[in-house]
Amino acid sequence: MDIFSPLQLFADLVTYHLLGVVPHSYLGDTINFFIYDVLKIGLLLVAINYLMAVVRFYFPMEKARDILTKRRWYGLDYLLAALLGVVTPFCSCSSIPLFIGFVGAGIPLGVTFAFLISSPLINEASLYLFPAMFGMKVTIIYNLIGIAVAVLGGLIIQKLNVERFVKPELLKFKSKQQVIIENGGSPLPFKELIKYFWKDGMSITKNVFPYVVLGVSVGALIHGFVPASLVEKYLSARTIWAIPLAVLLGAPLYANSVSVIPVMEALVGKGVPLGTALAFMTSIVTISIPEALILKKVMRWQLLATFFGITVAGIIVMGYILNIVI
Repeated sequence: MDIFSPLQLFADLVTYHLLGVVPHSYLGDTINFFIYDVLKIGLLLVAINYLMAVVRFYFPMEKARDILTKRRWYGLDYLLAALLGVVTPFCSCSSIPLFIGFVGAGIPLGVTFAFLISSPLINEASLYLFPAMFGMKVTIIYNLIGIAVAVLGGLIIQKLNVERFVKPELLKFKSKQQVIIENGGSPLPFKELIKYFWKDGMSITKNVFPYVVLGVSVGALIHGFVPASLVEKYLSARTIWAIPLAVLLGAPLYANSVSVIPVMEALVGKGVPLGTALAFMTSIVTISIPEALILKKVMRWQLLATFFGITVAGIIVMGYILNIVI
């Protein structure tokens, strides 16, 4: 069951009944998409930032961070983060609130990026739709490569030591002892704790949410716009440049994997190589202009460029491998 289905029903009610917009029109799809995604990402921001405020207060984050950064995990922490991305039903923009929560909780940056890459790239849609559409072999290869891309991307980002490019307000958090000291040495009453958690969580939410609205607005304007004739013309060619071109064409678009997979299936049916079509699909769901606009609020352009560069390289490699083995 889609946990966000009530939000979709609300978006449908507002768009098609209260506003009276014609269903399945470009204007209708744009407004519906905007309402749904702003509500979904906004609620995720509030809920996750509030939860992380509670976790930061009660859990010794410094100790957890030391465990994750100083002990030898041999990449298991990156793998677990990538697998968490597989089971979370988020698109690229919707995964950002949890990414922010991870960063604020002191989890190593590379581990958080492993999640940020895997969440839209390999998710529940690729698990239950791919077998029926493309067979089990494609499903297994796609998911294994996707997990590998997420893990390697996280490891590379961690090795580059780019923490200085994360906005400092995301890295500031107070322990329980610090809050008690600021309160004159006395524990906060329960009601005051609730207020403190809300204030702590909302401090990040308020900074990021305007960029969520901006990013979703851009995404809504281009949602549903897939230049099918252009894509079919240039991606059907079996040339070395077809896969980079597929990534380039897909990057400006914005959609979740469930809505893009049927488009990809149609492209494959019209002669586009599977790896090329997958590169086109994964670039849409993993890298997008709306995602860049939101992430720009929480990190500097150097880290943003590094993240997109690693992800694009991984998608291109995935496309080439699939075209060779399938």
